[in-house]
Amino acid sequence: MFKKIVFMGTSYFAVPILKSLYQNGYPISVVYTQPPKKSNRGQKLNKSPINLFSENISLNVRTPKVLKNNNEEELYLSELKPDLVIVVSYGQIIPENLLKIPKNGFLNVHASLLPKWRGAAPIQRSIMNLDKVTGISMMKINENLDEGPICKQYSLKITENMNSEELSDKLSILASEKILDILDNIYDDQIKFKDQDASKATYAKKIQKIEGKINWSENADKVVGKINGLYPFPGAFFLFNGERYKILKAQKYYTKGEPGEVISDDLEICCVDGSIKVLTIQREGKRVQQINEFLLGNQIRKGSKLI
Repeated sequence: MFKKIVFMGTSYFAVPILKSLYQNGYPISVVYTQPPKKSNRGQKLNKSPINLFSENISLNVRTPKVLKNNNEEELYLSELKPDLVIVVSYGQIIPENLLKIPKNGFLNVHASLLPKWRGAAPIQRSIMNLDKVTGISMMKINENLDEGPICKQYSLKITENMNSEELSDKLSILASEKILDILDNIYDDQIKFKDQDASKATYAKKIQKIEGKINWSENADKVVGKINGLYPFPGAFFLFNGERYKILKAQKYYTKGEPGEVISDDLEICCVDGSIKVLTIQREGKRVQQINEFLLGNQIRKGSKLI
């Protein structure tokens, strides 16, 4: 088994993978994660999920703002001499000078079947694109974003109405199970890395809040895909009387009508092809409500036009 492993991660997606390594006795020398961020209200600093988990199990944590041109971190890692660095949803590009430090390089756990959906938001983009299958890629990091050679991939079906939070959880659990075999095979020199086919690459750019605005001129499948893909953040929304309404869950229907038209008092809304029935909703500044509760005080009536 390796003597020294460095783990780099930030989001909830990375937690089950670090937990699996820790519980199975893999030697985590240090954990790197993004520094605490100020909350939207006030000046409270919020530590990342990986930071909180690592402190809870007494792992050493480092939170540099940047790794590029960071002499302190380069010296620290050089003196540590790790066997392997594992990167999972870390949020920083690893500079080339650091890639040369660990004996067995940097291993990245990426939440897509590369070369499809390279980039920051592969889970959201796969759902918004109405993909039927996604998965996990275990790859060696090089100086280019998500372009390194792959040693193993594991597929997972995207079921109907699965949202990005649910898919993220399933992919994370899958990776937490499979990474143990990968590490053992790397240690035993029983694994091969194969270059990606760059001609088949697609890119999952970072999600922007404005992308959440629903376009009722799209078909119902695409609208539901956006709602599920952008759950829980930033969320898909529409505007009515100058207020924003976020749809958290909806079901596809087949009723026809004018795009954006509310065609029933229980909030069924037409798209260019088919319709959607809202199941969970959040009015701007209010709490999340199931549709039955929302309808009790709802001002969006049959015949309303949404934008």
